[in-house]
Amino acid sequence: MPDEHTPLVTTDAGTVAGEWDGGIATFRGIPFAAPPVGPLRWRAPQPPEKWQGIKETNRFGQSSWQNREYCVAVGGGDPGTFSEDCLYLNVWTASPAADGKKPVMVWIHGGGYTIGSGGLSPYIGAPLASRGVVLVTLNYRLGHLGFFAHPALDAEYAAGEGVNNFALLDQIAALQWVQNNIAAFGGDPDNVTIFGESSGARSVLSLFASPLAKGLFHKGIVQSAYTLPDTTRHKALHRGKALAQHFGLTQATAEQLRELPAESFWPLSGKLGVAPVPIAGDSVLPQPMIETFNAGKQHPLPLIIGSNSDEASVLSYFNIDVAGVVTRLKKEHPLGLRLIKWLYPGVKSSQELGRQISRDMAFTTMGYVAMLGQHKAGAPGWRYYFDYVSENARALCPHGTWHGSEIPYVMNNMHLIDDAQILGGGFTPQDRAFADVVSEYWLNFARHTAVQSTHIDGDIHWPAWKPRGDKTLRFGHQGHVGLKVEQRFMRMRLRLFRLLMNKLVSLE
Repeated sequence: MPDEHTPLVTTDAGTVAGEWDGGIATFRGIPFAAPPVGPLRWRAPQPPEKWQGIKETNRFGQSSWQNREYCVAVGGGDPGTFSEDCLYLNVWTASPAADGKKPVMVWIHGGGYTIGSGGLSPYIGAPLASRGVVLVTLNYRLGHLGFFAHPALDAEYAAGEGVNNFALLDQIAALQWVQNNIAAFGGDPDNVTIFGESSGARSVLSLFASPLAKGLFHKGIVQSAYTLPDTTRHKALHRGKALAQHFGLTQATAEQLRELPAESFWPLSGKLGVAPVPIAGDSVLPQPMIETFNAGKQHPLPLIIGSNSDEASVLSYFNIDVAGVVTRLKKEHPLGLRLIKWLYPGVKSSQELGRQISRDMAFTTMGYVAMLGQHKAGAPGWRYYFDYVSENARALCPHGTWHGSEIPYVMNNMHLIDDAQILGGGFTPQDRAFADVVSEYWLNFARHTAVQSTHIDGDIHWPAWKPRGDKTLRFGHQGHVGLKVEQRFMRMRLRLFRLLMNKLVSLE
């Protein structure tokens, strides 16, 4: 039972009891929606049931069904217990009081939309909360439970109102919970920053493009979003029918689909698996995200976006041979390959050239595309390139910063991460000092940035992106400490790749 020192907060569903941890009130496993089980599978999240008395929130909520071994290896750790009943969030705040008005930062985890949890140790929010924000992390439905299309489910909706992106709706429901409740935790519902990495970053971009997310947040940070095109509804429906047939349901009804065991979906792969992108064409994401940004039709809000110097490190998990990229270009676009080689002076081997082309086409280009969209929408944007490698990992990372390796610098929580999970075996004082520098930019963006802002404060002045100057803040240089604003960073190659990515970026 809670004692007199336990932090208590009253939400719109009931009172929650957290724990004090080093001066930070921590609330783990707050339900932000009803369990999406039984008849609520593949439906929009519903409000949580109200409770009487005090609910203990001292454990992270259950995670969506996923591959535990894969998550431990590359997703940030052990995601804990699995269940369809997974819609829980976590809050860290220094002062749970309704008069706080602190900036709010909402983290959306990555994992290719198939693995991950808001309760993993790389996402612990206490260090940022100790520096004056209210930090929220959340779970959402993964895999087929989060993204699914089938004619039997479409029949439940009026024309144009169908839903296929249930995971994005979960994130929207969490943001609605924030609007309704975060003031009681000391947060300002009028200053909410959403941020995420990899598929979490794609979620941020998708929320910028979703009409249903309007007004629920005020700025966004996108870390290592990829340029893969969204799945079309036509393809998603085809996959949904193939999945039903796999389970022997040739004329599946919605009821039959909802009776399939929740644990039966996550092991499916290949043509029966889920692509690491949302589905374009439903009421949540009516148009493909990239098309929305190309047209400047996203929510016109401040945005930071960037990527790392060795994003190709993640491509092996998708069975992509980076040297094969060069072979494919030589066969299909020989003149284009000659031009591309000119854009990478000094790179001789096909392996290294393919690695850098893959990085830039699949990741770096997304930042350039988003900045052009921000300019078209009349909203400020900032672009970065992360090229610092922790001191003990430099021998293991000769090509630069791996996919996801910037997260401990952003979260500034290195001391909370088990050394066994850290490449090279542990962080050094220099690494921790650089994390202070990086995280301060993220915090200042959350604290101060508005639509009229022209720069972000930090150790050096970070100016907003403009097409002519095309200024990019470089965090690190060739793996070592450094901060530098570069003009026209990779400009020629990114201009080319923006035109080519629709033809060349795929998992096929």
